[in-house]
Amino acid sequence: MDGTLPGTTLEDPRHEQQGNSHRPGRMWVRVDEAGWCLRRDQRIFPDRSAFSSHFSPTQVDVQTVTVGKVYIVPTPIGNLDDMTFRAVRVLQEVDRILAEDTRHTHIVCARYAIATPMTSFNDHNAAHRLPGLLQALRQGARMALVTDAGTPGISDPGLPLIRAVVAEGIDLEVLPGASAVVTALSGSGFLLDRFVFEGFLPRKGKVRAERLAEIVAEERTVVLFESPLRLVATLVALQQAGCGHRPAVVARELTKLFETWHRGRVSELAEQFQTHPPRGEMVLVLKGREAETGLPTVSDALLGQILAEGRGMRAATQQMAQMTGLPRSRLYKMALDKKNKQKEEDGSESCGLDADDPGVEPP
Repeated sequence: MDGTLPGTTLEDPRHEQQGNSHRPGRMWVRVDEAGWCLRRDQRIFPDRSAFSSHFSPTQVDVQTVTVGKVYIVPTPIGNLDDMTFRAVRVLQEVDRILAEDTRHTHIVCARYAIATPMTSFNDHNAAHRLPGLLQALRQGARMALVTDAGTPGISDPGLPLIRAVVAEGIDLEVLPGASAVVTALSGSGFLLDRFVFEGFLPRKGKVRAERLAEIVAEERTVVLFESPLRLVATLVALQQAGCGHRPAVVARELTKLFETWHRGRVSELAEQFQTHPPRGEMVLVLKGREAETGLPTVSDALLGQILAEGRGMRAATQQMAQMTGLPRSRLYKMALDKKNKQKEEDGSESCGLDADDPGVEPP
C-alpha cells in the first residue's frame, strides 16, 4: 500500500468538469485493506503505482478521513415521481441506507436502480443499532437516513440518530424534499405566515383534552396527522371543544392517484365523514382562531340573552362556544360571573339556571 493508511482518500480535480455538485471539483477514492477503490466505477487498484498510472500525480491530492457523514433524505409521500435527482444520487453514493422499513424502501430503490445496502432503523431497534452505526461513522462511513414517506424526523423514526450525530460533531447534510405537512398547508388556502404542527394527537385521557384546548385557543393555522380510524372522533372532539364553526381542510392521499381535498367547517366535515367513513392517509388543517377584538363584549351580551331564554349554563356555554370559537371553560366563567352579578342585583337565583346545575365547575 506504499505507506498509505486505510481511511485515506485520493481525489481527482477533473471531477469538477463533470458537473457533480455533490463533491465539487473532486472524485473520492476510499483506501481499505484490499486496495484503492474508485467509487465512481468501483475499479480496484492493488497498489499506489497502479493508481498513479490511472491518475497523474498532479491531478491527485491526499486527505485523511476522520469521520463519516449522515444524509437526511426525504422520499416521496405517495407519488414515486417526486423523488429528486439529488436524493437518487446520494442514495446511490452512500455506503449504507438506514431505512424505517427496508421492504418499503426497496420499492423506491428498485424504481431508481439504487443498489446500496440497506439496514432497518426504526423505533423498535434504534437503541440496539445506534452504537454500531456511530462506530462506523467515526471510521468514515457515509449513511443516508430515510423513512417510508416524507422527511425523516417529522413524526417518523430517526430522531435518536440525528441527535447522536449532532452531539458527536459528525457531519450532517439535510436534503429538501417531500413533506405532507407543507403540501397540505400549501393547498389549504389559510394564512401561512404563522402555523403550528401538532403531529398525531394523544389518543385519550387528560393529555388529549389539554391538547385540544390548546388547539381551540390557537390563533395560528394548525396542521395535524390523523388515522382514518380516528379522524371522525378527532373532528367531533374539536367540535365539542368549541371549533365546530372553524373552517378546516382534510387532505386525503396526498400526491397519490385518489388524492382528494375536503373543505368545510369542522362540524360539516365531522358529519360528512360519519356518513362516508374515510380511507387512506389524512392530514387535517384547521384555520386559526380569529382575533378576539371586541369579541368578549359581544359574547357577554349573547350569553346573557341565551341565559335569559331559560337555557342552562352548560347548554348556553356549549352553544356560545360553537358560535364564537371561545373555550367553553372561559364562557362558563363568564356565565358564572353573570349569575353572581345578577344575584347581587336582585337577590334571586334566576338567570336561567338548571335546577341540577352546580354552577361551580366548568364543563
